[in-house]
Amino acid sequence: MLKNIWNKLTNKGNKEIEEKEIIMDVDEIEENEENEDVGEEIDEIEDNKEIKNDVDDLQKEEKNLDTHNEISTKVENDEEKPVDKVGLFQRLKNGLSKTKKSITDKVDTLINSYKSIDEDFFEELEEILIMADIGVNTTMEIVDELKESVKSKGIKDPQEIKILLQEKLTDMLNELESTKLNTGSTPAIILVVGVNGVGKTTSIGKIANKLKNEGKKVLLAAGDTFRAAAIDQLDIWGERVGVDVIKHQEGSDPGAVIFDAIQAAKARNIDVLICDTAGRLHNKKNLMNELGKIFNIVDREYPEANKEVLLVLDATTGQNAIQQAKTFKEVTNITGLVLTKLDGTAKGGIVIAISRELKIPVKLIGVGEQMEDLQVFVPNTFVKALFDE
Repeated sequence: MLKNIWNKLTNKGNKEIEEKEIIMDVDEIEENEENEDVGEEIDEIEDNKEIKNDVDDLQKEEKNLDTHNEISTKVENDEEKPVDKVGLFQRLKNGLSKTKKSITDKVDTLINSYKSIDEDFFEELEEILIMADIGVNTTMEIVDELKESVKSKGIKDPQEIKILLQEKLTDMLNELESTKLNTGSTPAIILVVGVNGVGKTTSIGKIANKLKNEGKKVLLAAGDTFRAAAIDQLDIWGERVGVDVIKHQEGSDPGAVIFDAIQAAKARNIDVLICDTAGRLHNKKNLMNELGKIFNIVDREYPEANKEVLLVLDATTGQNAIQQAKTFKEVTNITGLVLTKLDGTAKGGIVIAISRELKIPVKLIGVGEQMEDLQVFVPNTFVKALFDE
């Protein structure tokens, strides 16, 4: 009896042990599986980290190329657009369309709203011209002369005012010396100055292209050493146009760049050397003084060259452009103006105001992004484009 009871207890104990062992085995398996899962998760996290690091590395590499790519895209932007087959005059008209709306279209509306010419008529005409950034002084001069013509010629029909206005604007712009670039006889050097953001380097590239198409040997000098992007941008323009660029590293002495460029121009028998300069803020005298040093180097090392000093101005800044021009004029002898972005403003009257007030001829105007949209300024053609139907 006791033996049977013992056997039963033993068997039961064995079963309990087996069950415990099974439970332990299951727990161990589950624990192993959990460990494996954790391991896999850790591996997955590590893999993700590696992938993220790889992505970060790629993004860094892409970021390092951003400046160059952005400059390349900006320089080549006009090439991506369909080539416009219209002539230069039509390009000019298209580029001045906003200014035309602010001047001639409003003058037409004014003329059609009056049956006779009186003081109120002239007051409204003054407002139109001033709002187009022709300037207060220039506007008053124009209106006074129109009044005199009306009185002396006995003009009563407002329609005749439009013709008189066109003639007066043309006469004003023709009072200045030649608007042609001083590169007819060689060698010649063009120093391009202006503040940042006015389209200075882009204008240099387009001028180089124009001169090269005229059969001249052109060389560029990257004198804006304060910004690496400026050097890169000019380099890209040089490649695009097919002319060499003399450059130093960012932060180099601008005078040294100009000096080396002059020596290279002499050695290579270059016809025209075009020099970029730093986008100097017109209220920083130390930078303006440095500009004076560059001119001294040019006068000393290249006295035989015809010198052109072009000030590039953004037409969209209106009267602020005149203030910039006045400051630069105090530092150096500006021989000509380049007015960019005329297609982006309704205040193209700044062309008349600035040339009239400062007695500096406008030599080039930008009326679009394409290469041909930087045009030689011809007063008669400019006024005709504004008044042409």
